[in-house]
Amino acid sequence: MYENKDKEFKSYFLQFEQGSRLEIMTKEGIETVLDDNKEYFVYCHIALKLDSVETVKALTKKLSYDGYNIVDGPRLTGDGYFESVFLDPDNNKLELTC
Repeated sequence: MYENKDKEFKSYFLQFEQGSRLEIMTKEGIETVLDDNKEYFVYCHIALKLDSVETVKALTKKLSYDGYNIVDGPRLTGDGYFESVFLDPDNNKLELTC
């Protein structure tokens, strides 16, 4: 289990034989009623694993240049990932990690 007490966030990772991982998260204050400005107790986002910090930085820069909304990062997370988060054209969160 990973816990970030400042953000009141906890997560667990399940790793499958093929290498895919599923992260199960909980966070205080997540709403269950739909409102465009809040997070919900449902599907959150997809993360794509890239090969290096430089690749995450370069792709984030390109996405920003191309007009995508960069929500967070690039940055080193408390659980050891280097990541950035952006929104696709339908406002779904996508995460680039390494």
